[in-house]
Amino acid sequence: MRPIYALLAGLSSLLLLWGETPAPSNIGFSRVGPQSGEPALFIAAADGSNEHPLLTKSDVDYDAVWAPDGGSIVFTSERNGSADLYRVKPDGSGLTRLTTDPAYDDQAAFSPDGKQLVFVSTRGNGLANLWLLDIATKHARQLTAVAGGNFRPSWSADGKWIAFSSGRGNPMPFAEGRWERLQLADVYIVHPDGSGLKKVTASGGFCGSPKWMNDNRHLVAYCMSAQQTLANRMFVTPGSQTRLVSIDTTTVKSSDLTAGAGVMVAPVPLGANEIGYISKGPDAPGIYYLSGRKGPAGAIRSASWSPDGKRVVFYKRTGVQPAARRKTFSRNPNYELWLVRALPAFSPSGKQFVSGGAPSNSPLGSTLTLTTVDTGQTKVLYRDKNRNVLAGAWAPSGDRIVFGIGTFAAFFDGFHSEFLKPGDRVEGGAQIAMVNVDGSGFKELTSGSDNNAFPSFAPDGKRIVYRTFTKEKYGLRILNAETKAVTVLTNGYDNFPLWSPRGDLIMFARLAGGTYDVYTIRPDGTSLKRLTHGNGNDAHMAWSPDGEYIVFASSRMGFKDEALYTDAPQPYGEIFVMRYDGTGVEELTDNQWEDGTPAWQPTPAKTAPRR
Repeated sequence: MRPIYALLAGLSSLLLLWGETPAPSNIGFSRVGPQSGEPALFIAAADGSNEHPLLTKSDVDYDAVWAPDGGSIVFTSERNGSADLYRVKPDGSGLTRLTTDPAYDDQAAFSPDGKQLVFVSTRGNGLANLWLLDIATKHARQLTAVAGGNFRPSWSADGKWIAFSSGRGNPMPFAEGRWERLQLADVYIVHPDGSGLKKVTASGGFCGSPKWMNDNRHLVAYCMSAQQTLANRMFVTPGSQTRLVSIDTTTVKSSDLTAGAGVMVAPVPLGANEIGYISKGPDAPGIYYLSGRKGPAGAIRSASWSPDGKRVVFYKRTGVQPAARRKTFSRNPNYELWLVRALPAFSPSGKQFVSGGAPSNSPLGSTLTLTTVDTGQTKVLYRDKNRNVLAGAWAPSGDRIVFGIGTFAAFFDGFHSEFLKPGDRVEGGAQIAMVNVDGSGFKELTSGSDNNAFPSFAPDGKRIVYRTFTKEKYGLRILNAETKAVTVLTNGYDNFPLWSPRGDLIMFARLAGGTYDVYTIRPDGTSLKRLTHGNGNDAHMAWSPDGEYIVFASSRMGFKDEALYTDAPQPYGEIFVMRYDGTGVEELTDNQWEDGTPAWQPTPAKTAPRR
């Protein structure tokens, strides 16, 4: 086989010399995160008056911090691709870029003299660590280098200490009865030269966003239980409560501060007798003060006050309507990445894709939508107001689409469903259904009380693989679309099955040993192979049109920010590609948002059987 590979390599080199480089692969995926212009930065008086945008042209801008001299503001923006640090004057003029690394740079804090920044970056190994930036020279050096994630640093007034939250040494357990990971984090302090590392909170829960008091000894932070790091993310659970605390870094003792009720985050000392903080939740969200005063209102996620405490800069979610398809940053230009609706699936021609629409009668009534790639025009293909549609897949002929239909509370009821035993996943049952591409001819292909979903056609168009949950069993099944006969393929805790375009393999995600990983198996049930061994969840896969590559989502890089800031069910998750055999793994995205459900856009090229 080696001479053949050598010949192919030679042909590829000739193509490059002739200028006929292959077109980039197009991959669409969904992001539980902001669109352009959301979040946006605003500046206002401390009481919320005179609120106005900081920048004349907004992009994905967030996490602003005021310089100690009050003359500038540093913030994070994705306006030029990956998340980088920028500087601007409080009147919005003089915008300059401070970092240009393709890694994720965010959560900056000034040194007391205003000459340095400590910030969070994934430079080096892709994990969230602390770095120091000399603003004048733009030279950056690494401060921490551990797994687990390090977040939200702040510098003491005397310049001797940096405080931050960190997941180092902590597990990332599943939430009770769910597949989302909890975030356990502790507060640490360290000298700017990396010495004197000290943990100042007790382990087992979460404490974050530490800020120094002027005495250089005490910190203020917010704390909660590990389970609350799920409950307070995207959908704040009514009655949920966090605590604002004062931490003595010398004695390592904490005491609660008297504050309001609800989910309180990001406390900031404002002089000797005042603390500002953010209230997150459905009831009157915004900025509040321990003294009882109110500040700017809205879905605010981080805030920084001017040195005199009279003004505040902050970012908030503005509710921008997402585009049907929008290009986004890719670490490898050979893969063009596009943000689309959830659970996309491209037609065999690549000219259209189906995806999921929001429930019309929450939590029921989610739709199957059809989008034309060239125009971005989207229409509802199928809706059942009493059930939800989940994960469409195309027939090889391009004239039919199969999907799951049921309540699927696990995906649509905002974390309220728990699955403490396998039988809980039945959820009243769900079926595999099919509809013509013009919306006609709806019919259900399965029946009974089992929960069936995530169907995928074989290349011959005669068989469909899907996953099922029953009262006692689970696994993958193959349905003969003509005879309705069903055969058992696996009996593991398996999900997201996808038939290879070559027809020789079926890919799926399996939960085993506390993690989801990607596997392949032959349609006859032989040659089971595990492809990934990530420290997290690997799932939401898709085949390349030629069956040679796999794109998937993974949480292996861990948290890159504190969970409550991102408003995502899983505030982690990057898009990766690899060969069909699990080799050549490469990361394509690098951010703190939840990226998932990728789909590869086909090209006219035909596939040949793998040999």
